[in-house]
This record gives sequence, C-alpha cells and structure tokens, in this order.
Amino acid sequence: MIEGVSPEEAQQLAIQLKAGALAVPLEVVSSRTVGPTLGEDSIDRSLLAGAIGLSMVGLFMILYYRVPGVLSVAALIIYTLLTFALFKLIPVTLTLAGIAGFILSIGMAVDANVLIFARLREELRTGKTLSDAIEAGFDHAWPSIRDSNISTMITCVILYWFGRYTGATIITGFALTLFVGVAVSMFTAITVTRTFLRLLVEAGFIRGSWWLGVERNEFAPATIGD
Repeated sequence: MIEGVSPEEAQQLAIQLKAGALAVPLEVVSSRTVGPTLGEDSIDRSLLAGAIGLSMVGLFMILYYRVPGVLSVAALIIYTLLTFALFKLIPVTLTLAGIAGFILSIGMAVDANVLIFARLREELRTGKTLSDAIEAGFDHAWPSIRDSNISTMITCVILYWFGRYTGATIITGFALTLFVGVAVSMFTAITVTRTFLRLLVEAGFIRGSWWLGVERNEFAPATIGD
C-alpha cells in the first residue's frame, strides 16, 4: 500500500506506466514553457476576441431580425450572466480551452434564436397574427433545438470522461464549459426570449410584422388583405 498518494495521482501514475510499457520509443519533438504573464495575456486576448465576436453577432441579429434581434441580444446577456454564475458555483477555472468551449456555446445559443426567428417569420408569412406566430414559431423550432443541443451535451459527456481517464485537463475544461453553456442556452432561448416577445406584443409595442423583420410584400397573395 502506497501512503501519501491520492487515488487521482495513483491513476495518473498507472497511465504513465502503461504508456512507458509500449514497445514504441518516445521522442520529444518540441517543448514550450509559458510564463504566467504570457498565459494571462493569452486569456485576455481570448476574452477580447469573444467580446468582439459577440458584438458583431448581436449587431447582425438586430439589423436582420429587428425587435427579435434586440431581444436575442438581451437574452444572450442574461445567458452570459447565468453561465458565469454557474461557473462560479461549480466551480470552473476558465483556461484557454474553457473559454473556447464557452464561446462555442454562445454560437449555439445564437443558432437557437436564429431557428426560432426564422420559423416565426414563416408563420407570419402564412397570415397568422403576431401572438399566434410567436407561439407556433417557438413550438416548431423546439424539436430541432432540443435534438441538436442534447447531441452536443452527449458529446461533452464523452469528452469529459475521456479527459478524466487520460488526465487531459484541457479536454475536461472544454467539455465542462461547453456542457454548461449549452444547457443554459436552451433555457434562455426558449424561456427568456419567448417571455420578452410575449410581453412586448401584449403591451402593444409590436404592432406589425415589420418589427419582426417581415415586409408586407413577403406575405402570400391570399393573406395580404388579412
């Protein structure tokens, strides 16, 4: 019995011994040491890149989808705050790989909003009222959002297990942040954005299809006079 060694350290040692037992010579191709200053600079640059990317995506959503685009940006802000709160509670250390997983989850959150808004506009073109189009758009987009996000979460679980088994913390960090981000994005896309749209329609702030990105000439001829 080995004293003073944790189960994780023992497992890591076993993996290293197994790797050394392979009948293949190991050769060091390259070795790089990153100091704390350079590492901090890389993380800061990654966060800046994520902020710039998020701003550009938000601008596109506002210009193309108008009011729903503004609501999607608000939902993304809430999504970011909730995700960072969960990172603090779990807790999660944001490495470069973790930041990459988080930024990827932002892209999936935007993708869910795009699916919802595209479906909403299709419902409006058929002549439905604003409230009916909103409900139908969310209901019809939900199966696609659910299936794609659950598939991603299953992949994250596999990556996390593989990273724990091989001792690769870079994989576990990426998988964990992506899993949390995707789970939160499903909530914000379906609940937060939907609630915002309902409130604006009920309050009378959205009075026509133009505010949802649909022009009058896009309606079917039979429904123009409706």
